[in-house]
This record gives sequence, C-alpha cells and structure tokens, in this order.
Amino acid sequence: MISENGFRFEVVATDLGVRAGVLHTPHGAVETPVFMPVGTQGTVKTLGQQDLRDLDARIILGNAYHLYLRPGADLIAEAGGLHRFMNWERAILTDSGGFQVHSLAALNRVTEEGVMFQSHIDGSRHLFTPEVVIRVEQAIGADIVMAFDECTAYPSTRTHAQEVGERTLRWLTRCLEAYDALGRKSLSGHAQALFGIVQGSTYRDLRVRFAEETAAMGFPGYAVGGTGVGEPREAMWEAVETVVERLPADAPHYLMGCGPPEDLVDGVMYGMDMFDCVMPTRNARNGTVFTRQGKMNLRNAQYARDFSPIDLSCVCHTCQNYTRAYIRHLFHVNEILGLRLATIHSLHFYFQLMREMREAILAGKFLAWRTGFLENYLRTQDVKKNSF
Repeated sequence: MISENGFRFEVVATDLGVRAGVLHTPHGAVETPVFMPVGTQGTVKTLGQQDLRDLDARIILGNAYHLYLRPGADLIAEAGGLHRFMNWERAILTDSGGFQVHSLAALNRVTEEGVMFQSHIDGSRHLFTPEVVIRVEQAIGADIVMAFDECTAYPSTRTHAQEVGERTLRWLTRCLEAYDALGRKSLSGHAQALFGIVQGSTYRDLRVRFAEETAAMGFPGYAVGGTGVGEPREAMWEAVETVVERLPADAPHYLMGCGPPEDLVDGVMYGMDMFDCVMPTRNARNGTVFTRQGKMNLRNAQYARDFSPIDLSCVCHTCQNYTRAYIRHLFHVNEILGLRLATIHSLHFYFQLMREMREAILAGKFLAWRTGFLENYLRTQDVKKNSF
C-alpha cells in the first residue's frame, strides 16, 4: 500500500497475479481496474457531467497541453481548479502533454531543456520543460498528475529509444524536484500524486533498465508509456510484462492510451490497473458502438428498420429508451443527440467491462471469465458495411 499525502492505493484481491484495488484520492475512491474517459479539454465530448455521474464514472482524464493553451492554466486556477471550473467533484488525472510531443512532432523541437512547440491553434511558440509542466498541472489541480516524458515513436532504432528513455529519466528527476518544491499540492490546496512513466520502445533490455531506475525514484504510481503506437501486439505485451515485473506491487500501474476491449482484458491480466483511450467516445461519435457481440456500425442500412436496442442485454440509458433505427436516423440527419446516445452506450459498455473484471478477480475466476468474454467478443465482430 502506497500513501502520498491523502493519495493511497490498496490491493484488495489477487487472482493468479491479476489484481483488484482501490485508489483513494482527495476527490473520492476509485475501484480498479478502471477505465478513464478522455476529457482532453475539460469535457468528455458530447456528454455533460451529470451524464458521467449517471454512468458512475469515478475518474476522468484531462490534458495539460490542451488546457494550457485553452483556456489557460492561470484561468483554471482562478476558477478554483479544474474540478470547480468544470463542475466535477470526482477524481481527475491530467496527462502532461508528452504524447503531444509525439503526435504533433512537426510542430515541436525537443532539447535537453524541454520541448519548444508551436501551438496547433494559432502558431504561437511555447516552451514546455519538466518544471513548467508541473507548475501547469499544479494550477489545473488534478488529483493525479503525469510526469513530463518523451514518447518513443515506432519503429525506433535502439539508439533513439535509448536517448529518449534516458532523457525521460532525467526529466522525471526534474519533475520530482519541482513537485517537491511546490509542496506536492495543487494551488487549490489538495494533495496531488505524481506518476512516473517508463519508456524503452520494444527493446527488452531498455525496458528493464528504465523500469528499475524509474521505480527506484519512489513515485506513488507508474505508467507504461510508448506502447500502442504501431508496434505488433506481441511486442506491446512483452514490453508491458517486462515493465510490470519491475514496478512496486503496491503501487498503481497505468497503461496509457490502451483502448480496444480485448486489450483492456489482457492489460488487466498482465497486472495493469488503469486505462484510458479516446476509442469508445471517438468511435461512438462516428456511429460505431461497442457491444458484447463486437463493434456495431449504426450507420449501416441493415439497422434502418431495426427497432431493437443497440444491445438487448444492456441497461444503459440509451438501450433502455432508444432503438437502433432511431439512432441511425439521428446520425443520417446529423443530429447531435445521436452522438450523445452512442457515447453513453459505449462508455457504459466499457465501465461494465471493468466492473465484471473486478468481480471476477474478487471471486477468483478471472481466467475463466476472460476466456468466455474473448471467445464471444472476438468471434462475433460485426462486419462493417459501406451501404446506407
């Protein structure tokens, strides 16, 4: 059990190395394994905060890079922190912007000091250093804040992966120093937990070294970074397993950017506790939802006169009140309600998936549950059609 000024993680059950836990934060307890909806700019797209409460979301994710650019960390601090600004009384995690260094590489220049970047909004120039990022995250005021790292692209040479990983280690040290200097608290006064991030690409020896050196720094939580960026699945899980074996067992483990349901299931099997991805919400806004029978494209012509719910077994607000035919109609006439209803359903599916995994772990039946879920989900993947 790791405690950090009001932040505490406890493992409450294990099942052949798979674990269920509880994250205690200044804004409530979060049961793990947990999926965190992505609210990059202080909102989970198409949903209001009451929608998230109704879905029983306990933690959401924001992004320091985007919030720094708009509306600005100082404005958020003036409002009393992101919780008050967006009317969200439950837990928040902020990503540091390290992934944006990777995804917006054409606008960035990485040096030992930090990252000089051009805003993708107006072209203005900014410098993100580990110290600046920690101050920004202090002002935003999330419960869990991610250290500033550099995400390793794939494919990457061993030399480049080593350079990125070593620079990330140096930045982690600077993040910790800034975190300590600022009292490990947000500007609004509550404790914050700083998570370290392990890089190393697909090189096992680098993952071993960087995981051990990051763990030795004593963070209250740890993330596996640089996965899900195009590498083969086998290489991703080898990297995850290599890192997790070297992280403290009593700290939370976070697999960043992991989204497909089958990957969440396997991530839990490999000892991960926390996940985030835009996949359920982004796909929903494009008309594709997740069900126990796989993905379903609600735009397809086959649903035009289908008056059944998205999923007969689902108890979400959407499935209890609306039909496939109606939601398809909403998408075809570009009504915003269609995006909202699809998002509610897919997030409910993800949350229910995490609840079932937790219950299976508590009952000591995770492997049997995993086999049953994956056999059904992967066997019945919906075939996408282009007809409308």
